[in-house]
Amino acid sequence: MKVILQRVKEASVTVDGVKISDIEKGYLLLVGVTHDDTEEDVKYLVNKIVHLRVFEDESGKMNHSLKDVEGSILSVSQFTLYGDTKKGRRPSFIKAAKPEEAKALYDSFNKALREEGIATETGKFGAMMDVQLINDGPVTLILDSKDR
Repeated sequence: MKVILQRVKEASVTVDGVKISDIEKGYLLLVGVTHDDTEEDVKYLVNKIVHLRVFEDESGKMNHSLKDVEGSILSVSQFTLYGDTKKGRRPSFIKAAKPEEAKALYDSFNKALREEGIATETGKFGAMMDVQLINDGPVTLILDSKDR
Protein backbone atom coordinates (compact mmCIF):
# COMPACT_ATOMS: atom_id res chain seq x y z
CA MET A 1 0.00 0.00 0.00
CA LYS A 2 1.07 3.53 -0.68
CA VAL A 3 -0.18 6.59 1.14
CA ILE A 4 0.47 10.22 0.34
CA LEU A 5 0.03 12.03 3.65
CA GLN A 6 -0.57 15.77 3.64
CA ARG A 7 -0.85 17.71 6.87
CA VAL A 8 -3.84 20.02 6.42
CA LYS A 9 -5.63 22.86 8.13
CA GLU A 10 -8.80 21.61 6.43
CA ALA A 11 -9.85 19.32 3.59
CA SER A 12 -13.04 18.19 1.89
CA VAL A 13 -14.39 15.90 -0.82
CA THR A 14 -17.21 16.78 -3.20
CA VAL A 15 -18.95 14.29 -5.52
CA ASP A 16 -21.40 15.47 -8.18
CA GLY A 17 -21.47 18.95 -6.65
CA VAL A 18 -22.31 17.68 -3.14
CA LYS A 19 -19.80 17.90 -0.29
CA ILE A 20 -19.71 14.39 1.20
CA SER A 21 -16.99 14.82 3.83
CA ASP A 22 -14.74 17.38 5.42
CA ILE A 23 -12.24 17.73 8.24
CA GLU A 24 -10.35 20.44 10.00
CA LYS A 25 -6.81 19.99 11.39
CA GLY A 26 -5.29 16.63 10.50
CA TYR A 27 -4.27 14.60 7.47
CA LEU A 28 -5.52 14.19 3.96
CA LEU A 29 -4.50 10.68 2.95
CA LEU A 30 -4.40 9.49 -0.67
CA VAL A 31 -4.47 5.69 -0.41
CA GLY A 32 -3.39 3.25 -3.13
CA VAL A 33 -3.59 -0.55 -3.02
CA THR A 34 -1.59 -3.02 -5.12
CA HIS A 35 -2.11 -6.74 -5.82
CA ASP A 36 -0.06 -8.25 -3.03
CA ASP A 37 -1.19 -5.99 -0.18
CA THR A 38 -2.60 -7.67 2.93
CA GLU A 39 -3.94 -6.82 6.37
CA GLU A 40 -0.31 -6.64 7.53
CA ASP A 41 0.20 -3.67 5.19
CA VAL A 42 -2.91 -2.04 6.68
CA LYS A 43 -1.68 -2.55 10.26
CA TYR A 44 1.78 -1.21 9.47
CA LEU A 45 0.51 1.97 7.80
CA VAL A 46 -2.18 2.69 10.38
CA ASN A 47 0.35 2.40 13.21
CA LYS A 48 2.82 4.60 11.34
CA ILE A 49 0.22 7.26 10.48
CA VAL A 50 -1.40 7.68 13.89
CA HIS A 51 1.95 7.89 15.71
CA LEU A 52 3.98 9.89 13.16
CA ARG A 53 5.18 13.09 14.81
CA VAL A 54 4.74 15.91 12.30
CA PHE A 55 2.82 18.49 14.33
CA GLU A 56 4.80 21.22 16.08
CA ASP A 57 5.19 21.51 19.82
CA GLU A 58 5.44 24.83 21.65
CA SER A 59 9.08 25.12 20.46
CA GLY A 60 8.15 24.69 16.82
CA LYS A 61 9.64 21.18 16.57
CA MET A 62 7.75 18.28 15.03
CA ASN A 63 7.12 16.37 18.24
CA HIS A 64 3.35 15.76 18.27
CA SER A 65 1.38 13.00 16.58
CA LEU A 66 -2.11 13.13 15.15
CA LYS A 67 -3.35 11.54 18.39
CA ASP A 68 -1.53 14.18 20.46
CA VAL A 69 -3.27 17.04 18.64
CA GLU A 70 -6.63 15.22 18.36
CA GLY A 71 -6.58 15.66 14.60
CA SER A 72 -8.81 14.03 11.99
CA ILE A 73 -8.24 12.13 8.78
CA LEU A 74 -9.80 12.47 5.35
CA SER A 75 -8.97 9.24 3.50
CA VAL A 76 -9.35 9.17 -0.29
CA SER A 77 -8.84 6.08 -2.45
CA GLN A 78 -6.29 6.74 -5.19
CA PHE A 79 -5.50 3.88 -7.58
CA THR A 80 -3.36 6.23 -9.68
CA LEU A 81 -0.62 5.98 -7.03
CA TYR A 82 0.25 2.73 -8.80
CA GLY A 83 0.37 4.33 -12.24
CA ASP A 84 3.43 3.34 -14.25
CA THR A 85 4.72 6.03 -16.63
CA LYS A 86 7.95 4.34 -17.76
CA LYS A 87 6.71 3.55 -21.27
CA GLY A 88 4.68 5.71 -23.61
CA ARG A 89 2.65 8.75 -22.74
CA ARG A 90 -0.34 7.17 -21.07
CA PRO A 91 0.10 5.60 -17.63
CA SER A 92 -0.49 1.90 -17.08
CA PHE A 93 -2.44 0.93 -13.98
CA ILE A 94 -1.68 -2.78 -14.10
CA LYS A 95 0.02 -2.59 -10.68
CA ALA A 96 -3.14 -1.28 -9.00
CA ALA A 97 -5.29 -3.89 -7.28
CA LYS A 98 -8.62 -4.82 -8.84
CA PRO A 99 -11.43 -2.62 -7.50
CA GLU A 100 -13.07 -5.30 -5.32
CA GLU A 101 -9.71 -6.19 -3.70
CA ALA A 102 -8.71 -2.57 -3.27
CA LYS A 103 -12.05 -1.58 -1.73
CA ALA A 104 -11.84 -4.36 0.86
CA LEU A 105 -8.39 -3.23 2.03
CA TYR A 106 -9.29 0.46 1.81
CA ASP A 107 -12.35 -0.17 4.00
CA SER A 108 -10.21 -2.19 6.43
CA PHE A 109 -7.66 0.63 6.54
CA ASN A 110 -10.33 3.20 7.42
CA LYS A 111 -11.89 0.92 10.03
CA ALA A 112 -8.49 0.42 11.67
CA LEU A 113 -7.93 4.19 11.82
CA ARG A 114 -11.30 4.59 13.57
CA GLU A 115 -10.44 1.77 15.97
CA GLU A 116 -7.36 3.80 16.94
CA GLY A 117 -9.73 6.56 18.03
CA ILE A 118 -9.10 8.81 15.02
CA ALA A 119 -12.07 10.67 13.54
CA THR A 120 -11.91 9.43 9.93
CA GLU A 121 -13.91 10.70 6.98
CA THR A 122 -13.66 9.24 3.48
CA GLY A 123 -14.18 10.01 -0.14
CA LYS A 124 -16.40 7.78 -2.29
CA PHE A 125 -14.53 4.74 -3.58
CA GLY A 126 -14.40 4.64 -7.38
CA ALA A 127 -16.10 8.01 -7.86
CA MET A 128 -14.80 11.11 -9.60
CA MET A 129 -14.07 13.39 -6.66
CA ASP A 130 -13.16 17.01 -6.20
CA VAL A 131 -10.69 17.17 -3.32
CA GLN A 132 -9.93 20.51 -1.70
CA LEU A 133 -7.36 21.18 0.96
CA ILE A 134 -5.40 23.83 2.72
CA ASN A 135 -1.99 22.26 3.11
CA ASP A 136 -0.35 23.05 6.45
CA GLY A 137 3.35 23.74 6.11
CA PRO A 138 3.30 22.29 3.54
CA VAL A 139 4.08 18.90 5.02
CA THR A 140 3.71 16.04 2.53
CA LEU A 141 5.10 12.55 3.05
CA ILE A 142 5.05 9.36 0.99
CA LEU A 143 4.52 6.15 2.97
CA ASP A 144 4.88 2.71 1.42
CA SER A 145 4.19 -0.46 3.38
CA LYS A 146 6.85 -2.25 1.34
CA ASP A 147 9.53 -0.02 2.86
CA ARG A 148 9.27 -1.61 6.31
